[in-house]
Amino acid sequence: MRFVAAAGALRPTAATTLLLFSPPQSQSQSRRRLILSLPFARRRRHSSSTATVVEEEDGIESKADGIESKAARRRRARDSPEGLLRHQLDMCSRHADLTTALRLYDDALSTASPVPLSLHHYNCLLYLCSNAAASASDPDAARRGFDIFARMEADGVQPNEATLTSVARLAAAATRDPAMAFSVIRRMAQAGIPPRLRSYGPALFAYCDAKDADGASQVEAHMDASSVAPEEPELAALLRVNADTARADEVYRLLHRTRSLVRQVCDTTAQVVEAWFQSDAAAEVGVDQWDPSKVKESVVKGGGGWHGQGWLGKGQWKVGRSHMDKDGTCQRCGERLVCIDIDPSETHNFANSLCDLASKREVKEDFLTFQNWLRHHGPFDAVIDAANVGLYNSKAFSFSQVNSVVNAIQRITRSKKLPLIILHRNRVNNGPAKAPYNQKILESWRNAGALYATPPGSNDDWYWLYAAVSCRSLLVTNDEMRDHLFQLLGTSFFPRWKEKHQVRLTFSGRGPTLHMPPPYSIVIQESEDGTWHVPTNNRG
Repeated sequence: MRFVAAAGALRPTAATTLLLFSPPQSQSQSRRRLILSLPFARRRRHSSSTATVVEEEDGIESKADGIESKAARRRRARDSPEGLLRHQLDMCSRHADLTTALRLYDDALSTASPVPLSLHHYNCLLYLCSNAAASASDPDAARRGFDIFARMEADGVQPNEATLTSVARLAAAATRDPAMAFSVIRRMAQAGIPPRLRSYGPALFAYCDAKDADGASQVEAHMDASSVAPEEPELAALLRVNADTARADEVYRLLHRTRSLVRQVCDTTAQVVEAWFQSDAAAEVGVDQWDPSKVKESVVKGGGGWHGQGWLGKGQWKVGRSHMDKDGTCQRCGERLVCIDIDPSETHNFANSLCDLASKREVKEDFLTFQNWLRHHGPFDAVIDAANVGLYNSKAFSFSQVNSVVNAIQRITRSKKLPLIILHRNRVNNGPAKAPYNQKILESWRNAGALYATPPGSNDDWYWLYAAVSCRSLLVTNDEMRDHLFQLLGTSFFPRWKEKHQVRLTFSGRGPTLHMPPPYSIVIQESEDGTWHVPTNNRG
């Protein structure tokens, strides 16, 4: 019997639901399964364009020796016809008001009071038109959008990535022509404008909706060539179109790509996977005989949790949902999900790239000083993002709260050594730090060689992240690490590292509760006998 199962595990201390898919038994009664579970999935931010709103800076107009101040120039630009139009279009973008935006555009083109249009003006207009065309809220939006783009080109205004992304969205929504949307992306690349993930969305999703797996594959290949990695929505769309067109080898490849890029799939993606395993096409693929030693060797070589040898077994899959216990054991099939190893060389390379990025964005001498300090005082079993911990559920920084976490993590680490506490120098020297009780806490950390105060003007995120990665230690923080700094890391390694090293925390009247990394990996897993487990973040 071939099995596929969906499971959920929100915390290592709580049982979770599981979905199981199993094939007919073959070769040593092997079972094929797929299991879906529910831990800490990261919500993906929308990659669509967003309206830009001008922030006005207060300034005083002044002239000295005939030289206009910056504040005066800003005020003059803001109050000019172009500046007023920019502000009005920004408001239209904020409120999705295409009708007013088009009226303003028409007025700007009038011979009575023409207003020169800039790239920003055109981008606001195209963004509004593409949104309206995509939602079908205005049947004339696409035509107006193409007219505006034609006028932009006639005016000699050079488009940027945001411009062409809006045009691609217009093409996909208005003409239902994925090829036209894809041609816009090709033009972008040829013009030396690096496409972003959002740039590919219109063409990719249009191909997938049209069930054109070949076209979708071409877009995916172009993304790879441009070093743009798909995220879960794109991977789910690719899985769906290939499953619908019975391209079993592509489904297999994409399941593994999802395994490597997505920390934990959402239930929408799990449903796409489930539909594939319930299909006749899935039942027809696979082999009855294989070399178990070769499969096992591949599992070990890959770090566990997958073998990559193709579909094992043949016949109809058995699909069902189940639960995992706190140790990651499937309550339906009894198999335990593994904790997938991270290659030490990957960690080393990631620490080096992190160091390179930090050295470029921090004062290099400051970061080198920290590295030398860490070599002298480290390694540490745990690193604490003290700013995040000290401000947990509070507007005022609490040293006692940080200290309670320091003591809690010290008790459970192997060396019983104090964790490394990273805190900005301003917090160490000022404010609550001057209180006698807090001074005693700080002194105890200093005496243990466990406190590092980051210098003025620095971003302490670089410091605590580098320390945790280079020491291969736990990282205590509730920071989801989603902002621009962490997007710069641009690698599938980072979410895998977080899964195995980040300790989250909550507080109650009894003190802190540490939520340790799960003892199993919550990515899609492929077993040696052909079973699949797919952890999902839906509790259902």
